[in-house]
Amino acid sequence: MRAKELRVIDSHFHFCDYVGFNQIALAAGYTNTEECLHKAFQDNNIVHGVVMGNKTLDPAGHHYPDYMSYCIGLDSNVFYDDMDLMTAQVEENLKRKQCCGIKLYPGYNHVYVYDELYDPIYELARKYNKPVAIHTGLTATANALLKYSHPMTLDEAAVKYPDVQFVMCHIGNPFLQDAIAVLEKNHNVAVDLSGLLEGKIPDMVTFLRDKRGYISMLRDWLNYLGSYDRVMFGTDWPLANFADYITFVKDFIPETYWDDVFFNNANRIYSWAYSWPARQGRNAFCIL
Repeated sequence: MRAKELRVIDSHFHFCDYVGFNQIALAAGYTNTEECLHKAFQDNNIVHGVVMGNKTLDPAGHHYPDYMSYCIGLDSNVFYDDMDLMTAQVEENLKRKQCCGIKLYPGYNHVYVYDELYDPIYELARKYNKPVAIHTGLTATANALLKYSHPMTLDEAAVKYPDVQFVMCHIGNPFLQDAIAVLEKNHNVAVDLSGLLEGKIPDMVTFLRDKRGYISMLRDWLNYLGSYDRVMFGTDWPLANFADYITFVKDFIPETYWDDVFFNNANRIYSWAYSWPARQGRNAFCIL
């Protein structure tokens, strides 16, 4: 059947021994362990995933099973005044094959993504030809500020660095109209669909019916954009259930573009040239 043949890359998830994730994972039908995650990947034909890591800049703190890559993250936990040191540590990560990009958290850092503070980071992205993923839209904590994470702020960064590949995480949700405008204008901006569901959905048929207005809006704006070659599947695990999320995304992405959205685009944008076997060796669950 078509569902079994579909290969999936999760372009945005979290892999961290963090106590807060334990309860979140349970709500999605999982335990926050590598063993559980690996089985869920296999059950849903998820052949690779991108960890959005933001607990340390030290490359020694980023060890992952070989079915994962990671974006080195700069949120308020690791964001500090010594920009030279921070830039040097980011570069050490980017030299590693398993590090496939950079992740920025402007809403949490209270710094616009077009601020010159980020210029050395964008220069590194250009040097190593690796994308910059940016948290956009709603935030997980009240002290983060939406004016910094609004998708419109990405427009100026994309214009300033036209040869850097940007990824608008969470499709700027709920600012979808503005997000699509930025995507239509800037062809160096892609988008991931992570963070749109939470927990385990007990009845997907009822959920899709009850949320038909929201789902129709996603479908209509993406259809208006027409650039399915820049749209990537992602879940924000452990926030959501993998099977539910795949069903959800299939409901608003035309089947013609499933291979691109679920696999090809992430494989190209995060520059792997996928070659991993279906079953992977595993390392110990790591603390980011």
